[in-house]
Amino acid sequence: MRYLRLYAAFVRFSFSKAMEFRVDFFFRVLMDVVFYATQLGFFAVLYGHTRELGGWDLDQTLVFISGFFVVDALHMTVTANNLWMLPILVNKGELDPYLLRPVSSLFFLTLREFAANSFLNLVLALGIWGWALARLEGDLHPGRALLYLALLVNGAALYSLLNLAFLIPVFWLHSARGLAEIFYSVGHYAERPERIFRGYLRRLLVTLLPLALVASRPAQVYLEGADAGTLLHLAAATLGVGTFVVWFWNRALRAYSSASS
Repeated sequence: MRYLRLYAAFVRFSFSKAMEFRVDFFFRVLMDVVFYATQLGFFAVLYGHTRELGGWDLDQTLVFISGFFVVDALHMTVTANNLWMLPILVNKGELDPYLLRPVSSLFFLTLREFAANSFLNLVLALGIWGWALARLEGDLHPGRALLYLALLVNGAALYSLLNLAFLIPVFWLHSARGLAEIFYSVGHYAERPERIFRGYLRRLLVTLLPLALVASRPAQVYLEGADAGTLLHLAAATLGVGTFVVWFWNRALRAYSSASS
């Protein structure tokens, strides 16, 4: 309960701060709208030349890409700003105030900044997602839709944890962004249906670097039905990556040198 109250305070403060910089607030909303339009346009062009992509028609792919919009909006709203600042704090030796607080340093550093502007984009992403589901079947199936949404929340958590795993090496590398540029490059695989990949790459995307589990596999569960093995795989991947990140973070803190050291 203490952590929930603390996070509620983060959210209130973030909304009040966002209202002080309204030009930036609305510019960021516009930026994400352009991103959504670009992605939808990309798939519209593809389906102008083919009837199926990875076994999915246009309506099924819209269910997937709108799900990715939800994942991306959740990531941008909850963790992205915090992860962006982490390497800067490490390189400047300015983590001390966060490490000395009587709460988990990982919790505080990854969740303290709630992006109020991206919250509006989350609402928009959910609207596109609902439209895509209705376009596919005419009527929403509440049970399946709620399961799909829960898997997308799990996917957003997995995506953020993978992002953090690529940032933690900054404690040793002392580069400007750690391995962030590498993550942003490979992260684009999450924006494409899993089935368009083959061989070792596809295996990699469902195991060691499980970006296919972020949005593609949840969409597959919605479109083709859930089975216990797939649901267990999704949960186990997030738990496994989360456990690794906590261990990696604790190891990294031992290598940290503050500005006063």
